[in-house]
Amino acid sequence: MSQTEQSPDLIGVIVSDHRDVERVFTELEQGDLAPERRKELTDHVITELVRHSVAEEQYMYPAARKALADGDRIADHEVQEHAEAERVMKDLEGLDPGDARFEELLATLIRDIRHHVSDEENDLLPRLREACSQQELAELGQKVLQAKKSAPTRPHPSAPDTPPANRILDPGAGMIDRMRDALTGRHT
Repeated sequence: MSQTEQSPDLIGVIVSDHRDVERVFTELEQGDLAPERRKELTDHVITELVRHSVAEEQYMYPAARKALADGDRIADHEVQEHAEAERVMKDLEGLDPGDARFEELLATLIRDIRHHVSDEENDLLPRLREACSQQELAELGQKVLQAKKSAPTRPHPSAPDTPPANRILDPGAGMIDRMRDALTGRHT
């Protein structure tokens, strides 16, 4: 078996990421977490959402633009939702769990991401499954996994979100973010 046959395809990678984020959201919605744990989980989910979004913007949305007749409209909508979530994450990132805005922003993020996930899983992903060959989906899955490895771990709302600029700049931002994470002890 080849590497692409053994690894999940684009749909599997994206859905797996969605389930991982949902598990963290469910834990965050528990009312009995210590503030330190809430901050740790919030930092973790921000990291995962940023990495996931970057990979989608680099590979999945360009594939939708190419494969679907209304791909530009769909991709533009999804990128806009990413931008809105990234602004919320940026605001949330600097807050202490004791800050009143923390809970408000966290609830907004969870609601917005759940809506976004529903859109993707009920519309975009099934349509990509129909429009792309299994080989294309496998290759895209590998590219998404690879992109997540070098992606930023913190929100950068003003960074480019479409190729080719994002594919050029995201790895550098990711390297700087990982250095900052290491220096500050931020658990990602």
